[in-house]
Amino acid sequence: MNDPLTKEERSQRMSLVRSKDTKPEMRVRRLIHSLGYRYRLHARDLPGCPDLVFRRWRKVIFVHGCFWHQHDCSMGNRIPKTRVDYWRNKLERNKKRDADLIRQLRMDGWKVLVIWECQTKPSNLESLTSDIISFLTPGVFTESMEVVQ
Repeated sequence: MNDPLTKEERSQRMSLVRSKDTKPEMRVRRLIHSLGYRYRLHARDLPGCPDLVFRRWRKVIFVHGCFWHQHDCSMGNRIPKTRVDYWRNKLERNKKRDADLIRQLRMDGWKVLVIWECQTKPSNLESLTSDIISFLTPGVFTESMEVVQ
């Protein structure tokens, strides 16, 4: 199937895809700040440049887009209809890279929480708040919480 957009239109659309300050990330940042926690953003010295870093507790949070990181929800289980092989390979590489980065952070002594885009919807706010508080409260964190699905 051919791409319905011209090369210039596709380039324009892809240039709008952000890696920082996305809507889901901003929702999480506002929520965490309202809970009284303070953090650093996008620490380039850590593997994967985590979205939020709590150095004092050696904890990091990634806010992943469901499509780009292939979450198993309805938003993440999609593959574009054009250039299917390209997209399948690209998205699989993203998943593998994410797993490698999380493994590396854990080996370096960091606790990791992944928050998915679908979890940041207003209907999930109560559950998300609970997960974040549990993750950031010293001594409460459990290994089973490391990657919130």
